[in-house]
Amino acid sequence: MRVLVTGGAGFVGSHVVDALRGCGHEALVFDVREDSGADVRDRAAVGRALVGVDAVCHQAAMVGLGDGVADAAEYVSRNDLGTAVLLAAMAEAGVGRLVLAGSMVVYGEGRYACARHGVVRPGPRVVADLEAGRFEPGCPVCGEALAPGLVGEDAPVDPRNVYATTKLAQEHLAAAWARATGGSAVSLRYHNVYGPRMPRDTPYAGVASFFRSALARGEAPRVFEDGRQRRDFVHVRDVAAANVAALEAGTESGALAVYNAGSGEPRTVGEMAWALAAACGGPEPVVTGEYRLGDVRHITADSARLRAELGWKPRVGFEEGMAEFAAE
Repeated sequence: MRVLVTGGAGFVGSHVVDALRGCGHEALVFDVREDSGADVRDRAAVGRALVGVDAVCHQAAMVGLGDGVADAAEYVSRNDLGTAVLLAAMAEAGVGRLVLAGSMVVYGEGRYACARHGVVRPGPRVVADLEAGRFEPGCPVCGEALAPGLVGEDAPVDPRNVYATTKLAQEHLAAAWARATGGSAVSLRYHNVYGPRMPRDTPYAGVASFFRSALARGEAPRVFEDGRQRRDFVHVRDVAAANVAALEAGTESGALAVYNAGSGEPRTVGEMAWALAAACGGPEPVVTGEYRLGDVRHITADSARLRAELGWKPRVGFEEGMAEFAAE
């Protein structure tokens, strides 16, 4: 298969390129890092890149929480306009297979259960609670403590920041493209991806990168809130393998299929900071109590659908992956 990988020189994209080539596919890189003219918002450039292509793996995006709404226009331009231009060019070129780099951020908070009221959806956290160190959301009915669980693909979406909103819009655009063209579209909702080639020292990097950079400077990782917020840290090579599985699968035409791509092993942010510090032999993490209003408390994946339908499973364990990441 001849596959165009947008963002193919980036963190996840470069691993997708490696995985495709390792499975015998021809992977073509379309990325502004390698060619300033390779911008997914440039219809003519995208059209030229699609000649002779069988499928597209769309990894190009502006990631991270950014700066509130100050850079909202840039997020929408790069993520949503870029996706719209790409999809229009694919329709014109007759390219009928798409795998989209989705994100777990579309869910907002994860799955919660109240002992009295069953599964509930807490609203956005408020500044007064966060300032007082009340980080756990309570039951929206009785206010009692909630038990976090794994979120499945059929959970309601509730994007709570600009980046999350653009990632959901990308899925809606992909679904519209699939319906209009009869194409096959898959969105892999990545959880917290980490591993080799992860960007450093940028406000758009992930928390694992922030911690590693601090340790490289001989500084203690600064853990926000109380460090007990739960995430699903999944290795980038496992995410790349999921992309290959999605491209090779015979998914339904004319619709968007959605899959969580996570390790299935919830870990706290504090656990991750301690694992990295131990692997680096650096200072112990410091729990600061600071917060970011756009963050959610717990979000962890149920990736059973991806395992069952596409035969994928993660292969890099948490300890192994963190040790490799720390040594890079």
